[in-house]
Amino acid sequence: MLAWESFGEGWVSDVAKELKLKDVTLLKSGYGELPDLTKVDWSNDVVFTWNGTTSGVRVPNGDWIAADRAGLAICDATSAAFAQALDWKKLDVATFSWQKVLGGEAAHGMLVLSPRAVARLESHKPAWPLPKIFRLTKGGRINDGIFEGETINTPSMLCVEDYLDALQWAKSIGGLNALMGRADANEKAVAGWVARTPWVDFLAADPAIRSNTSVCLKIVDPTVTALSTDAQSAFAKALSAAVEKEGAGYDIAHYRDAPPGLRIWCGASVEAADVEALTHWLDWAFAKTKDALPKAA
Repeated sequence: MLAWESFGEGWVSDVAKELKLKDVTLLKSGYGELPDLTKVDWSNDVVFTWNGTTSGVRVPNGDWIAADRAGLAICDATSAAFAQALDWKKLDVATFSWQKVLGGEAAHGMLVLSPRAVARLESHKPAWPLPKIFRLTKGGRINDGIFEGETINTPSMLCVEDYLDALQWAKSIGGLNALMGRADANEKAVAGWVARTPWVDFLAADPAIRSNTSVCLKIVDPTVTALSTDAQSAFAKALSAAVEKEGAGYDIAHYRDAPPGLRIWCGASVEAADVEALTHWLDWAFAKTKDALPKAA
């Protein structure tokens, strides 16, 4: 199990506390960093997030995943799919959600299985009962209908059409490369602003592991960093609220479990010009929020 932010921690909790699997190895690091990927033992199944949505940290590539692995590579690719170069040959189980890079409706999760994952499903019988919605096999064989459009648990067909429309849009602008390019351009707009702005910096110090979708920042102004953690969190939320009140940006404060700061969504559905415009509002909101702090006696 790999964890370096809250959603990775959620997978750890599922495996250790809910499934209560034995012999679980946890490789963990703090927000803004990655665990030592060279210590991963690929004789085991390995669960990890490709892109840490709440930390702004992603794995740089799939080179660290063993090609001759005995275990399965189980990847939460939410906020990475369609914006980052996933190494599909190295992923046995991958999940992502519609609401991220292509801006579809929330609550819809997608599952992509490799032949190795299918073989595991067909050869392994869980020691616990599974609800119907989670059963991927039938009579000891993979249930192909789940992957061919049969509505096992019927979702909104309007949401399905909306996502098909998003995929058609993606195809029309140049496909995956164009989508990754748009996310990269959005992150670049943030990076340019950070480089010339003394009060803010990236949560991830290493550019090689910075996300191009969920861009997480920390406020480094000495007046703010001198505050308690709770006060820094309140400052970030007040800054975000000031921008939101003007209709210039929404939900840009740090995730509830993350260090105080900002989180700017830079997925492919966002325009770089809008990200650039947001940075000016952030400068305005920072000055406004700092000015509202109690003055030292």
